[in-house]
Order: sequence, then C-alpha cells, then structure tokens
Amino acid sequence: MSFDNLCKLLAEKHPARFAAWLLGEEVTTSIEILKTELSIEPIRADSVTLLKTSGRILHLEFQTTWISDPPTPLRLLDYWVRLYRLYRLPIHYSNCGGAAPAE
Repeated sequence: MSFDNLCKLLAEKHPARFAAWLLGEEVTTSIEILKTELSIEPIRADSVTLLKTSGRILHLEFQTTWISDPPTPLRLLDYWVRLYRLYRLPIHYSNCGGAAPAE
C-alpha cells in the first residue's frame, strides 16, 4: 500500500485524531466524512480571449449587478482557477457592465 493510500485510509478511519493533531486542539464537535470527489459543473465565462503576443488571457464579464448566486467574487475566482489550470497564463479580468461591489 502506498504512503498516500495509507494516509487517506487512516484519515478516513480516524478523522477526529487527525483533526486534533493538525489543529492542535481537541475536536469535540460532531464529525462527518465528506465525499472526496470534487465534481465541477460546467460554467461559461462571457468572453475569453488569448492575447498571443503578450502571452496572457483577457477575461471579460458583462455584469449589470454585482449580486448573483453564487456570489460574483466566488464565480470570478472559479473562472480564474479554471482558466489558469487550463492555459497556465496570466489572466486579466475586466468587468464591462459598470457594476461595482456594494460598499
């Protein structure tokens, strides 16, 4: 059994001990083992352009309101992570709708 698999098995069988060890405190709350498969639902950015000469991605979002579900900052983070994972290039984001976060 590989080190990785052994550690996964131990963490699944003894989650409270792992949590106490890593957090440096006793875990007195109820513990639930969550699914380890992190599925990704498809999402679509409004516009994504590869700027070849500068070696970067231009990501445009056309927003009329900052309020959305999931929250706009979380969606933008999701876009950034997915684009970076796919292309490994710097990403420039621009909001083309004029909406700004509420103060």
